[in-house]
Amino acid sequence: MQRLQAYQYELMPDGGQQRDMRRFAGSCRFVYNKALAVQIENYQAGNKFIGYVAMAKHLTEWRNGLDTPWLKNAPCHPLQHALKDLDKAYKNFFAKRADFPRFKRKGTGDAFRYPDPKQIKLDQANSRLFLPKLGWLRYRNSREVLGELRNATVSRSGGKWFVSIQTRRELEHPLPTATAAIGIDVGIARFATLSDASFIAPLNSFKKHQQRLARYQRRMSRKVKFSSNWKKAKARVQRIHIGIANARKDFLHKTTTTISKIHALVCIEDLQVRNMSKSSRGDCEQPGRMVKQKSGLNRAILDQGWGEFRRQLGYKLAWNGGVLLAVPSHNTSRTCPRCGHISKDNRRTRAKFLCVECGYENHADVVGAINVLERGYRLLACGEPAQSGRPVKQEPTEATKQTTA
Repeated sequence: MQRLQAYQYELMPDGGQQRDMRRFAGSCRFVYNKALAVQIENYQAGNKFIGYVAMAKHLTEWRNGLDTPWLKNAPCHPLQHALKDLDKAYKNFFAKRADFPRFKRKGTGDAFRYPDPKQIKLDQANSRLFLPKLGWLRYRNSREVLGELRNATVSRSGGKWFVSIQTRRELEHPLPTATAAIGIDVGIARFATLSDASFIAPLNSFKKHQQRLARYQRRMSRKVKFSSNWKKAKARVQRIHIGIANARKDFLHKTTTTISKIHALVCIEDLQVRNMSKSSRGDCEQPGRMVKQKSGLNRAILDQGWGEFRRQLGYKLAWNGGVLLAVPSHNTSRTCPRCGHISKDNRRTRAKFLCVECGYENHADVVGAINVLERGYRLLACGEPAQSGRPVKQEPTEATKQTTA
């Protein structure tokens, strides 16, 4: 089996290297936005889509042009990869997997990638990394890098710089050490309810810091925009957001690691989180109903991280020899697991389930998890695929994808 895995570390650059990394990230952002503007202008003129190869010729003109001579100071491969990112964004839009590509803003998502492993040198003994036009950079060596280097992605978050090193290595196909199967019903009051009647309490990372975040956001709104005090207030708000995201990520990693190690088969609901968390505001002609209540529900759904939970379960189970099975989610909490009767009257309240046909009583989330597991068994018995067709990406960056031989 071939495993692609990423290792993320915090960089410790000096002042000159920090300035260079900001310039390189800005150059990649400029190339991405300029190429997107060219694509939009080309489409409005009625011409066909410009592919990556043709767009790369524009990049050569921009690097050699008199208007943007500073592009030559940035490494070439990261600029080319910015065009590849735009090309991928368009392909996802054409396949209806994502919205139309948007222009990138300064200070948001600053990152650039070195796709050529021959240009990357790693000295783990001295905790340093060599990248073209940056030289040797020191990093916090928290764990050993295993496998052959594939690429390196430099990104900025919360005023700190990080590097994600992707590797590839050959491993024997893992044999599952666990034999248990479990069904999982995700929710808000209970983050995950298992079919054995146990449950995992939610972290509610955003909810815990919501009032504190709102207080600092109000302080930022009172400052003169782009002033020194405004930038300081903005940095405080960003640190709170980063803390919320890190706490949620840590919670999800610990939860999915535990589940993947003790179960060989995990069945979950195939939830369309993006559709479930859409705004109900509407427009002037058709205004939405109960907008405030729906926005609170959307906030609670996104605070749980259901999509990331499923993504992490997918690759961690595969690493341990297990299987993740996504099943249809309709009527899982309204179907009686004893007699099979389906009725909305079976679920009296959010937590109570009482079958009107046979009198079976249990917690509604436990009933949902039991039904999810039963549907998983039926899918396996019918020989249907274990996944719903969605790609499973590995941690900790979106650049890594799991492949099996």
